[in-house]
Amino acid sequence: MAEDHLVQPCEHRPDVQARFYDGRVFCAPAGTRLEAFVRKAAASPGVPAVAALVNGRLAELSEPLITDVDVQPISMATEDGMRVYQRALILLLVVAVRELFNARITVDHSLTFGGLFCRVLDREPFTESELERIEARMRAIVAADAPITRETVGLQDWIAMIEAQGPEGDDSQRRLLKQSDRAEVRVHVLRGVKVYFLGRMLAPSTGYLKRFAVRPYPPGFVLQFPRRSRPLSLEPVIHSPKLTAVFREYGQWLGLLGVSDAAALNHALATGYTREIVLIAEALHTQRIAEIAANIVALRGCTRLVTIAGPSSAGKTTFARRLAIQLLANGLRPFPLSLDDYFVAREETPRDANGQYDYESLDALDLPLFNAQLLALMSGEEVTLPRYNFATGERERGHTIRLTPNHILLIEGIHGLNPNLLAQIPRECVFRIYVSALTQLKLDRLNRVATSDTRLVRRIVRDARTRGYSASETIARWESVRRGEDRNIFPFQEQADALFNSALVYELAVLKPLAEPLLRQVEPGGAEYVEARRLLNFLEWFRPCDTTLVPENSILREFIGGSVVADFVPHL
Repeated sequence: MAEDHLVQPCEHRPDVQARFYDGRVFCAPAGTRLEAFVRKAAASPGVPAVAALVNGRLAELSEPLITDVDVQPISMATEDGMRVYQRALILLLVVAVRELFNARITVDHSLTFGGLFCRVLDREPFTESELERIEARMRAIVAADAPITRETVGLQDWIAMIEAQGPEGDDSQRRLLKQSDRAEVRVHVLRGVKVYFLGRMLAPSTGYLKRFAVRPYPPGFVLQFPRRSRPLSLEPVIHSPKLTAVFREYGQWLGLLGVSDAAALNHALATGYTREIVLIAEALHTQRIAEIAANIVALRGCTRLVTIAGPSSAGKTTFARRLAIQLLANGLRPFPLSLDDYFVAREETPRDANGQYDYESLDALDLPLFNAQLLALMSGEEVTLPRYNFATGERERGHTIRLTPNHILLIEGIHGLNPNLLAQIPRECVFRIYVSALTQLKLDRLNRVATSDTRLVRRIVRDARTRGYSASETIARWESVRRGEDRNIFPFQEQADALFNSALVYELAVLKPLAEPLLRQVEPGGAEYVEARRLLNFLEWFRPCDTTLVPENSILREFIGGSVVADFVPHL
C-alpha cells in the first residue's frame, strides 16, 4: 500500500490522554481517576463538575482512565450533573439518619424551589432539633471528604442481602429486582452503608456536597439543594399546600389501586389485573374532572371565565375538552378562546437573550385588548375577535360573537395562572386551574419516578406521531421548554383554584413500547444520546401494557393517539 511507509513500530505508552472540549490535552499514568483530569482542567473555582462525558457517555469521576479519551465535564448547572449531585446527597442523608437514629427514610417527590420531600419511616416525624442534628452530621461527613465508592454485586447476592435485613430492608427494591433479568448490580458505599440507586451515578466523595439544607416541611422534611439555574446557592423554602395536597391525593389513589411502586404495578400487569387498574385510574380522573366542573357550576353567575395552565405534556388539551363536556352536562356552555390570537405584531414581539422572538413572554400578548374584549364578552356585548396569522405575523379580523348568560369562557395557555394576564378582570370572575402530571409512583424507597421524566416520555411519543420529530429533536428542545416552565408556570401554581393531576399509574407501561424504539434511534455522541440511554434504562423497570386497553377519552390518548375528544369543539 502507498501509505505503508507511514506506519512505524513505537514504544508502549504508560500514560493516557484526556482531550477536553476546549482543545486542551492532559496526560497521566494509566489508571488515574477521571476526577484528577477534570480538576486539573478546571479553569476557575466556579460551578463544580460532578461527572463527565467520556467519549460521549456519562461517567463517574471515580472512573479510572485506561485509554485515551475525549472528556467534557458535567457541572451542577446541567440536568445530568444535578441528578448526580442529588443522588449523592440522598446517600449522605441516608447515612446520617442511620448513624444518628438507626432509622429509614423515603423520598416522595420533588419541590419546585429545589428540594426533595422526604419522610422518616417507622417512627414519629423528625422534630426541628433532630433535623438540625441530621444536617450537622451531614456537614461533618462533607468536611471529612469521605469517599463514595462502588461495588459490583451479583443480583441474587444483593437480593439476599436485602432479605437478610428483614423489615429494615427495602422490600420495594427487592420485589423490583426479582423481576429483573440482569446478572449484577452496582452499589455505592459511604461509611460502610451500601445503597443501590438502580444503576445511576454519584459524585466521587462527600467533599462535593457543600450546598444543601435539611428543613422541616410537614408532615415530613425537605432535603434542599440548589437549582440548575443557580447552582451555587439555595432558594428560599416555599410552602405549597395545594401542590402537596395533590401529591397526597395521588398517594391515596395508589392505595386504592394497591399499586404503591413499580414492582406492584408490574405484578398486577403480569397477573391479569391490567383492565381493572386502567378502569379505576380512569374513573378517578373522571371523578376529579366532575368535581372541578361542579365547583365552577356552583359559582355560576359570578365566575364567567376559566383559565387552564400547566407545563408541557401535562394533558391540558384533553383535560380542557373533557371539562367542557362536563360543563355542558351541567347546563353551562363553554366557549374556548385562544390566547395565541392576541399576539402583538411580530415586529413588536419581545426578544430573548439570543435575539429570537420570545412568544412565551407575557409581553408578547396585547393585554389591553385581551382584557377589554373579555370584559365586553362577559357583559353580553358583541365582540369581533382577532385572529393571529402566523405566516404574516399580523392580527386579522376574526369571528364576531355575543355570549349568553349560560356561556363561560374557557382559556388554555401557559400564562393562565399569572395574575397579570387578567389584571382588569375582577378576581371573583375567574376560576383558575393548574394541570400537571404529578406522579408519586416510586421505583423503590429512594428512587422516585420524576414528573418531568413522565412528561418527557409523553412528549417524545406525541411529537413523533403528530409532528414527525425524532426523539433526538424532542430531547434537544426539552431544556428550553423547562426554562419557560420555570419562568412562566411554576411560580404561579399555588394561584390555582383547582389542581388536576393528569398522571395515570399505568401510563409508563403503555408508553414504554412506543417510546423505546424512538429512543434507540438516537445516534451516539451527543447530549441527546446520553439522555436517551438514561430514559431507556429507566423504562426497563416497567412491563409493557397493551395500548388497546386505554379508553378513547383518556388523557393518555392525547399522546398515543386515538382520542375521541381530539376534535371536540363546543358549539357557540
